[in-house]
Amino acid sequence: MTTSHPRSRIIAAGVVGNVLEWYDFAVFGYFAAVLGRHFFPAQNPTAQILATFGVFAIGFLMRPLGGALIGAIGDRHGRRAALNLSIVTMAVPTVLIGLLPSYETLGILAPTLLVLLRMMQGLSVGGEFTASMVFVAEHAAPGRQGLTISAVAAGAGGGLLLGSGTGALLNAVMSPEALADWGWRIPFLFGAVVALAGFLLRRHMVEAPSRESHAAPLRAVLRTQGGLVARMTGLAAFAGVAFYLVFVYLVSWLQVVDGIPPAAALEINTLSMALMLPMVVLGGWLADRFGQFAVMRVVLVAALIATWPLFLLMHHPEPLMIQLGQLGFVVLVGLYLAPLPVALMRAAPADLRCTTMALGQNLALGALGGCAPLVAAFLIARSGDEMMPAFIIMAATAVSLAMAFSFRDQR
Repeated sequence: MTTSHPRSRIIAAGVVGNVLEWYDFAVFGYFAAVLGRHFFPAQNPTAQILATFGVFAIGFLMRPLGGALIGAIGDRHGRRAALNLSIVTMAVPTVLIGLLPSYETLGILAPTLLVLLRMMQGLSVGGEFTASMVFVAEHAAPGRQGLTISAVAAGAGGGLLLGSGTGALLNAVMSPEALADWGWRIPFLFGAVVALAGFLLRRHMVEAPSRESHAAPLRAVLRTQGGLVARMTGLAAFAGVAFYLVFVYLVSWLQVVDGIPPAAALEINTLSMALMLPMVVLGGWLADRFGQFAVMRVVLVAALIATWPLFLLMHHPEPLMIQLGQLGFVVLVGLYLAPLPVALMRAAPADLRCTTMALGQNLALGALGGCAPLVAAFLIARSGDEMMPAFIIMAATAVSLAMAFSFRDQR
């Protein structure tokens, strides 16, 4: 365990990587319509958005693999090694996306390279989110794990806020033509600055593991913890599906379904992401005070009741009603994001903690959450029912609620 650095620096080292990871992932989602026009053959707008969110989903499908690989490194070689690897493997493909020539220049090679770079991003984020939370929680003061982890979860929200805010700023200061032509590349190139800050902050972190390590952590988890991984995936399903439908896909949904201008959609989303950060911290405090599952069960019951009315608000032509609908999800998702990793971490065996938690959490946030925008866009296109995202969130909520009663609080 690291003892030579104050807790504030340990928390900062965990937070900064999540800011980068989620900034990069958010930028891709927010500029999906522009990326579709640049990297895929000219088709109808719906087909281009489906193609782009398909690439978006591929990155998330790589998350469980990245979580398993980087988590195994964290369990075998230490958390610091895993964290440094993840931040590098996110920064490089993000900058390369910003430099990648379009379909008109490279032809079929352009979307092919975009897919490969997105896969590298998925590998990285799958390991970073879990390893950073485990690293920070293992150094938390007794009885403060929920509040401490909330700082890392808030870092993820901060990255999404930074990505959304960057998009909103560019929409405000650039003409639509310039932004669509070359301005969309700026947010991807800016990711290099955050990556450098993260690498410098983590460079001198020293860790002295005080736990048993496995020669093959992934094999050990698959052999002995398969049932636990499945239950973790179900418990995290609400967080993954609701988060990516409401705070990533919604920007495109508002434009296509409600006819909201891109700048207005990004402004609504940016304000909601800013207000989510204190809700995440509140969720961590409540988890320490009342137990993580007490908080999670209340949130899940509320989500089952409120999802449909909140989507009706977001389908309203008035921006204020849309904002209020999304703010409802700010409360629900924000309160869930801090107790969830505490519950997963405490349920995992200490010597396999990174790998077990990475698989369970990333199967939900990656395979389920990452594919949710693609599934929603496809179902809306096929059925014509613009409320499909609400049905998807309610189904995921029901699964998570069932799993929440299969665990017990470990104080």
